[in-house]
Amino acid sequence: MPRIAARGDSESLPADRGIRSHDYLPVSRETKVGVVLTTEAILRELEPTAEALLERHLASSKEWFPHEFVPYSRGRDHVPGETWSADDADLDGHQIDDAVRSALLVNLLTEDNLPYYFRSVERMFGRDGAWGTWVRRWTAEEGRHAMAIYGYLMTTRAIDPIELERGRMAQVSGGITPDPDNTHEGFAYLALQELATRISHRSTGKHLDPVGFELMKRVAADENLHQLFYRDLAEAAIQADPSGMMIAIEKQVANFSMPGVGIPNFAEHAGRIARAGIYDLAVHHDQILVPVVIRQWDVEHLEGLDAEAEQARERLMKRLAKSERVAKRMTDRRQTADATLVDA
Repeated sequence: MPRIAARGDSESLPADRGIRSHDYLPVSRETKVGVVLTTEAILRELEPTAEALLERHLASSKEWFPHEFVPYSRGRDHVPGETWSADDADLDGHQIDDAVRSALLVNLLTEDNLPYYFRSVERMFGRDGAWGTWVRRWTAEEGRHAMAIYGYLMTTRAIDPIELERGRMAQVSGGITPDPDNTHEGFAYLALQELATRISHRSTGKHLDPVGFELMKRVAADENLHQLFYRDLAEAAIQADPSGMMIAIEKQVANFSMPGVGIPNFAEHAGRIARAGIYDLAVHHDQILVPVVIRQWDVEHLEGLDAEAEQARERLMKRLAKSERVAKRMTDRRQTADATLVDA
């Protein structure tokens, strides 16, 4: 099976821009009860959709240059034997804590793993036609993210460059990526993951100085367009093969993981990021599962499912209900903690 990889503020970025997703879903509207399409069949049926979504993306994307977001005037030469300290950071008077440093490290190292994402997505989509053109364009756009974030971190000395480089060597040498089992699951995973990445970058940027915020907002804007492509591609796949996609969506929601799992001490970094509210289960539910799985894909009301897919939907709806309860508890605790700090 191909390895499908990748790399997450309900706040609006340059989002759909008035785009109606159904305008880009030229697949059969006939409900296909009990039919589960093979990888070859669903790629063939969805190729017109991929072509339309690619054209939409090219019309919507904006050219930008990583060097314009790097504050080079803050940079300085490395001094041999000098050990990095948090006091070295030059963030225009702005202070960041270990949680934000963890988020910056995870975000950059996730982007650095791009060679494996390209390999995985190209294996899923192929090299030819609109599929191959999209994969190469997506890869070219993603490549800018690591350049820009790295330049910002080196010039501002926001995090330890030695820890960062050792983490990059470990991450890229390991080549670990999330691993959906088939193309249907890949469609679902990529849609959820790209939105998660957008949210993670944007949320991290809110903790930085104005230059860092503008940088992370720019990166998040790319990720937003990528998630629109995959979200609407998955929606077309749902129309083409509702049973196959329901099974895939349920599995990916149940087993979703961000692509930083190969980063050294990832669990520790993820814990800090969650405690800071940059990305946690509440964010995942409220800003990913609700807008995409529940509203956009409308899994609760999907018709034409076979018996196995109906069972998958039942499990999915139970999981979403549980996720809602957990998200509410986390949000309530955070609001209580924030109120306590204000009162103090």
